[in-house]
Amino acid sequence: MGYLNRSQAPFGEAIWELIDAAAVAAARSRLTARRVLDVDGPYGPGLTTIEVGNDGYCRQPAPDEAGSVIGRAVSVPMLRKSFKLSVRRLAAYLENGMPFDLAPVEDAAEAVAAREEETVYTGVPGFGLEGLLTAEGHSHIDGGDWADLDQVLADVVAAVTKLDDAGLRGPYALVLSPALYNGLFRRYPGSDLLQLEHLRRLFDRGVHKASIEGGVVVDPRVGPLIVGQDLEAGYIGHDGIHYELYLSESIVLRLDDPEAICTITPKSA
Repeated sequence: MGYLNRSQAPFGEAIWELIDAAAVAAARSRLTARRVLDVDGPYGPGLTTIEVGNDGYCRQPAPDEAGSVIGRAVSVPMLRKSFKLSVRRLAAYLENGMPFDLAPVEDAAEAVAAREEETVYTGVPGFGLEGLLTAEGHSHIDGGDWADLDQVLADVVAAVTKLDDAGLRGPYALVLSPALYNGLFRRYPGSDLLQLEHLRRLFDRGVHKASIEGGVVVDPRVGPLIVGQDLEAGYIGHDGIHYELYLSESIVLRLDDPEAICTITPKSA
């Protein structure tokens, strides 16, 4: 971990363990894409690009021409958030056993997790990265009014059927906006069964709430999440009042098959 500059910090490994544990716990509570998709890695901070698809001709050569064959690659974004810890509060913890406030670590981890979710679901258009909701070639369902329990089931079954017709047999995951997800906490008339519990029988990879619009049904054959550096903390320096640190990671969605995605846009929640 030399590139994280941890050895320069004026505190020991026990504090780093506290920071790492707080960061991982806070990030895990916000991350959904890692539960939906396969995860490959980590490969280390040196992974800056990955190759995607097959090599091909830039253009079809004429009979008397030589062809130019080229591969395609996408960048692996580095996500980073700095934070500060009080010098005095850390000293109070180490010297007097006072509580150690790790809220700045948790806030930074949640910020990195939010950026990871955004990168996976909507991509980074400015850098040519597509996401689950924006990938060219994915299927789509214009849903009905989800105030109707039967309409919810009809729409998600229609989305699953689209994937099934494309030869993608699951296991499936369903990811919904907070409003749509929260609307599933309704019981069927004359029953104790919540609609959320009912839908979980169809989605072996779970039903998840994420900061997206609408919903999306995903088969893991869409492609894995490629991790370069997983979430880790590093040291920057101090000004006598605060220790300045940062959290960083590098991750990208490798889109192998956009047909393994079906988005849903209900008329209402």
